[in-house]
Amino acid sequence: MNARPLYQRVKDHILARIESGAWSPGDLVSSESALVRELGASRMTVNRALRELTQEGLLVREQGRGTFVAAQQPSEFLELRSIAEEIRESGRRYGAKLAHLAPEPLDDGAAAAMEMAPGSQVFHSIIVHLADGVPLQIEDRLVNPACAPGYLEVDFETTTPNEHLMLAAPLDEVEHIVEAVLPEPMIRKLLEVPATEPCLRLHRRTWSRGAVASRAILTYPGGAHRFGTRFAYGRPAAAREPETTP
Repeated sequence: MNARPLYQRVKDHILARIESGAWSPGDLVSSESALVRELGASRMTVNRALRELTQEGLLVREQGRGTFVAAQQPSEFLELRSIAEEIRESGRRYGAKLAHLAPEPLDDGAAAAMEMAPGSQVFHSIIVHLADGVPLQIEDRLVNPACAPGYLEVDFETTTPNEHLMLAAPLDEVEHIVEAVLPEPMIRKLLEVPATEPCLRLHRRTWSRGAVASRAILTYPGGAHRFGTRFAYGRPAAAREPETTP
């Protein structure tokens, strides 16, 4: 039985067509009505799949004309790396402070993100990652116990959640969303930044064996982290991973 939500299976179907070359950049994709008939999904489900793929930059929807494969696919420059490895590679000393670690029930919003029922128990951790003793990242993470049952027993001042989950819950899929925010009081206190300093926030979800394994909200001081990429037209190009400023 396929445990993935129906809208995600519709997305997978469209992505498979693109990746196989059946639909090339600029091609018109099947209409909503055609996808409803072909996949046996509701129009609402198909519309959600098309809308999300458009938001992710893979499709372009034109009023009155239809939906097309985007001409330039987005660069996958956000690699899934351990923050400890990143800090050490920059020549600085890595450290961590565990601010919270406990089982908790899911509220409605978190339940939707985890694709679990409201009230379901998950593991919740909040960790401050340090570079030379200075807070560099706040990691607020929810973990599906079915994917990583030993999560609460890990010493997260010596092992990062990323390092543990890469072994406990092999990846099927990763989702990244980046935004600029003014931090909440708790985050501001943990990062030791003033209320007026904007922060960079990365929302990350990972799937393992068809289920959401974790949802992490990673917050960085705006002046201490940046993301970049480089791409070339007509041929593959090396991507740059997130990098910290000294």
